Amino acid sequence: MKTTTPDVSIIIVSFNTRDLLRECLQTLIKEAGTLCYEVLVIDNASADGSADMVAVEFPTVHLIRSTINLGFAAANNLGFAQAQGRYVVLLNSDAFLTAQALTKAVTFMEVHPNVGMSGARLMGRDGAWQPSARMFPSLLNHLLTLSGLSTKYAQSKFFGRVDRTWADPVEPASVDWVPGAFAIIPRSVLETVGYFDEQFFLYYEEVDLCKRIKMAGYEIWYLPEVIVIHLGGESSKTLENVVLSKSGTQVALWQLRSTFLFYRKHYGALRTWLWMQLENVWHLLRVWKNTLSTQPEQKLKVVHSQGIRQLLKQAWRDTNGGRISPPRPW
Repeated sequence: MKTTTPDVSIIIVSFNTRDLLRECLQTLIKEAGTLCYEVLVIDNASADGSADMVAVEFPTVHLIRSTINLGFAAANNLGFAQAQGRYVVLLNSDAFLTAQALTKAVTFMEVHPNVGMSGARLMGRDGAWQPSARMFPSLLNHLLTLSGLSTKYAQSKFFGRVDRTWADPVEPASVDWVPGAFAIIPRSVLETVGYFDEQFFLYYEEVDLCKRIKMAGYEIWYLPEVIVIHLGGESSKTLENVVLSKSGTQVALWQLRSTFLFYRKHYGALRTWLWMQLENVWHLLRVWKNTLSTQPEQKLKVVHSQGIRQLLKQAWRDTNGGRISPPRPW
């Protein structure tokens, strides 16, 4: 790692991901090439020794220890404030660079000053493609996803619009937003539009930032030649499977809170309320449809939808209809 002023500051937020974080850092050092870079790890009060591991095994990494779990947005903001590079790269602790990925991302940004953020082609270890170029949330897009039409007609430019499943994944494209598992942003853009909005504890932070970047007149690009292996898509479970567990219920609640906060901020009170009603009515109909069934799968759908309806009410109360963010940590 170079000691001169870096071109790139790579920010990694970690929460109880010690072994993955070690692999992430090892891969980063191996694949960063000749770029002048620095690495900042923000540990969100991990209980698995993640911070100590970084301090001992990667002494050149700038380690920031938080005494509480700040969430994704606020933790990254600590890194933004101390980063020295001309470009800032967001990298998940479960994301691993491939050869030349970082160099290709920087090269693209250097010759496209109108681009405010770019993202990578995210893939699982098995080579499976993950959604990497997406459209902004809307009532229509939510209905397409909720109803399953976006999956059933994935090759349709209309029905597959949310994750651009109709598009050739090897073609670069100007898009609405890219996931924060890997994203590169010019520091000048961050200073212009501001850092992450810390009212988002988890989920929607990068969507909100991309929206602000586009509102400022910049473009967001998907770069398929920048390949990053990301475990999140492989290890994540469907809401059906996780919502019944304590941790899954918590995750679902976080998602709903952030949804209300995002919609209220960008679309106003009416569309926030309409989103809530759309979700609520959909799950009510799902309960009615499956409640008399004796099939275990149908009974699980009833329990799941009843749980979501309860969480909707709680998230609405917690955020006062998207007006306020609950105190951290959520």
